[in-house]
Amino acid sequence: MSPTLVTSWDEVPLFDSEQAEAGFWVDNGIDVRLMESATVAAMEQTESVTISIRMDPRMLGRIKRLARERYLNYQSMIKQWLSERMEKELKER
Repeated sequence: MSPTLVTSWDEVPLFDSEQAEAGFWVDNGIDVRLMESATVAAMEQTESVTISIRMDPRMLGRIKRLARERYLNYQSMIKQWLSERMEKELKER
């Protein structure tokens, strides 16, 4: 039996565990066109813009500590948080 092809990222659910994700991918595969479009989109997003944000120094210190505990660059962690929140906001529309 061939896997069901995922043709849109909207078809991929949010997983509550790695086991759930592994189970999903046992029965599903990604359409080649979707994978190619993701690769092209990733290449287009390599350009970034520098911005400035004023922040309470204590908050920034806590963020830096959290990032160190996770072995992450604090700026990358902030970008990850913003990206996750933006996706959540867009899905709740």
